[in-house]
Amino acid sequence: MIKKIRNFNFLGWVEKAGNKLPHPATLFLSMALLAILFSWIADALNWEAIHPATQEIIKPFSLLSREGIHRILEEMVTNFTGFAPLGIVIVAMLGIGIAESSGLIGAVIRLLVMKSPKRIITFVLVFAGVLSNTASDIGYVLLIPLAGAIFHSFGRHPIAGMAAAFAGVSGGFSANLLLGTIDPLLAGLSTEAAHIIDDSYQVMPTANYYFMVVSTFMIATIGTWVTERFVEPRLSTYTGNVVPEVIERLSSKERKGLRNALIFFAVFAAIIAAGLIPANGLLRPLDGNILHSPVLHAVIAFLFLGAGGMGIAYGFGCGVYKNDADVMKGMATALKGLAGYIVLVFFAAQFVAYFKWSNLGVILAVKGADILAAAEIGAIPLMILFILLAAFINMLMGSASAKWAILAPVFIPMFMLLGYSPDLSQAIFRIGDSVTNIVSPMMSFFALIIAYFQKYDGKAGIGTIISTMLPYSIAFFLAWTLLIIIWFTLGLPLGPGAGLFYEVVH
Repeated sequence: MIKKIRNFNFLGWVEKAGNKLPHPATLFLSMALLAILFSWIADALNWEAIHPATQEIIKPFSLLSREGIHRILEEMVTNFTGFAPLGIVIVAMLGIGIAESSGLIGAVIRLLVMKSPKRIITFVLVFAGVLSNTASDIGYVLLIPLAGAIFHSFGRHPIAGMAAAFAGVSGGFSANLLLGTIDPLLAGLSTEAAHIIDDSYQVMPTANYYFMVVSTFMIATIGTWVTERFVEPRLSTYTGNVVPEVIERLSSKERKGLRNALIFFAVFAAIIAAGLIPANGLLRPLDGNILHSPVLHAVIAFLFLGAGGMGIAYGFGCGVYKNDADVMKGMATALKGLAGYIVLVFFAAQFVAYFKWSNLGVILAVKGADILAAAEIGAIPLMILFILLAAFINMLMGSASAKWAILAPVFIPMFMLLGYSPDLSQAIFRIGDSVTNIVSPMMSFFALIIAYFQKYDGKAGIGTIISTMLPYSIAFFLAWTLLIIIWFTLGLPLGPGAGLFYEVVH
């Protein structure tokens, strides 16, 4: 059993402060109202800034003026329907919903774990945790309790197994080998923020892909080392009365479903290759540049078709799906989980629009960039400070999209004016947003993790989670920060066509 751990006072303060925060949707409503108010104040005080790219004098626009009130009323619906992340996330979730409801994702995770040698099972669990982020919440509801059962069946402490999986699922939230729902979501918010400075700038869902692929192996390696070097020795031998569970192997029907899914994937990949590799391929753009092809620009469509097709092939192969109605039901089930997100997006879209209309974003970005430029602290200290800021805010606010919707309109323009790309700003944010997930009581699944721990230790609580996961958080912060510094120093692209710098055109 885990020894009782004394709670630090600051943990109680964080919990109380976080519980006093309003619902994220209410928070965005409040911020939208504040944007209206501050636009009026800024206009009354004649705030202004000189745009460094156009040398244009930027003045605030009062949203309490006649024109401002008319615009708020007339564009309320289009603010919502035209909000970049909304459509992309819904389409992505439709495809992933098919793969999840068919049982394909759960079967793949089980197969990955079952086929792995015992000596590398810790690495496999952390690695599988990172990969599970492609399917939204599947890692929390399936992999973490499964990891406890696996460790227990191997004679190791079950909480150490759950900690390893939790570290991958939540601490490695931004990393992956495949694109997940978080990639288009953040890219959409980044694009909206970049338009404050440059209407033509587009942040692709693949903007951080190269960096996140490398991060996946780094997180899996660091997570394995922390588990076996710090967490498991501290927990020692499990002495509880929970009987080890038997992890069921894949049935013949499930194996048939997997074969069908693999066949579909091979055919799908061959079709893409046939359209992309030849110089005159159907998926090649007119200029022949693969970076401008639909494979990258319409990556969500391919994610929908690929995940959905494999899910259908698996579902019919193993008998989970009997007809087309079952497929549609799976898609509908996936969208039910987005109800809260859609409500949040409505208010977030209004705030982003008001902030942009008011010109407060440009003015704050110019003034902030001037201060940072005058301070001459350099790019690397600036990145570290931004990671720390995102990590701190993550302790008080769980939703990644909510945080980025607040930070992006200020920091992306600010970084752009300092010569750094929105793609880089987004990658830096993703590091800070991930590393404190596992120690934040405000993380939406934190209560569920406590329940998992309590299965093996009835006295487990917030202090248990924090003390168990804190070594991962510290190690991930140090390793990930070092990685982005090395990446920046070497001048490596963050993703296809996504560089580190932004050229301000004068």
